[in-house]
Amino acid sequence: MKLSERLTGVGYRLGWKAICRVPEPWARMAFLATADIAWRHQGRGVQQLEANLRRVIGYDSLEPEEAGAILRDASRRTLRSYARYWQEAFRLPVIPTDRIVSGMHCNEDGEQAAFRNLKAGRGVIFALPHMGNFEQAGIWIIARGAGSFTTVMERLKPESVYDAFVKFREGIGFEVLPLTGGGSPFGVLAQRLRNGGLVCLVSDRDLTESGVEVTLFGEPARIAAGPAALAVQTGAALMPVATWFEGDDEWGARIFEEIPIPDSGDRKEKVRVMSQQLAAAWERAILEHPADWHMLQKVFTRDLNGSR
Repeated sequence: MKLSERLTGVGYRLGWKAICRVPEPWARMAFLATADIAWRHQGRGVQQLEANLRRVIGYDSLEPEEAGAILRDASRRTLRSYARYWQEAFRLPVIPTDRIVSGMHCNEDGEQAAFRNLKAGRGVIFALPHMGNFEQAGIWIIARGAGSFTTVMERLKPESVYDAFVKFREGIGFEVLPLTGGGSPFGVLAQRLRNGGLVCLVSDRDLTESGVEVTLFGEPARIAAGPAALAVQTGAALMPVATWFEGDDEWGARIFEEIPIPDSGDRKEKVRVMSQQLAAAWERAILEHPADWHMLQKVFTRDLNGSR
């Protein structure tokens, strides 16, 4: 193992132990200061974030001077939002569940529709972008009566960081399947859905290079095909979900209407059509809360083709 990977592993473990003991205002100031340093440093992640945000803000349609100022402000606010995600992720073990429940604001019609399906024994797929704090949202949906749910996690390096994240997420009630190195998770997810369970998948990136191309902010982009493919395979309800931050200590979420399985077309075409509808729902949410879309990786086809 490389020295950098060992140091990363130590850093994450210390984070979970130390940040829980630091007064919350101090932790918030430290994370925001770190975000501002990263923003000024303009590393590769920040550069890619700004490349993604150019599409969101319509950069090319603005006057150059105005566009630059808007983009820099948007990227700084996004990094600060991302820092809040990490601050809360480290502190979730000490945040009371009743505070999470009372501080979450979700559309009632979407929540009721999801629970109607679950109570009827029909599986539900929540497909989310990298927005807000999806771990906190997971605790909320469990506390609201969903029981546990199943999700998939990308293997991180070093392995100790991956193991720490799995232990953390399992400790708050998630069933975590590895994306790679443990066989395909698709069969397990399909079984959970056929048994009337809830599956939550963060899907706005194609991690396997077997995703589906959709139009996002007027450009081709690649997202995971898994949510739509699972819905077609099992008949489960595919429901787009977005989460975001509200104020300093509350959260927002929207559960969109179920995306129906098309009546015509082969399996591949049905997955493509449903994935496009999924991307359209995410696009609406990102436009409303652009600072909470924490996409520091390549998702647009033009960027991906350049790297490949």
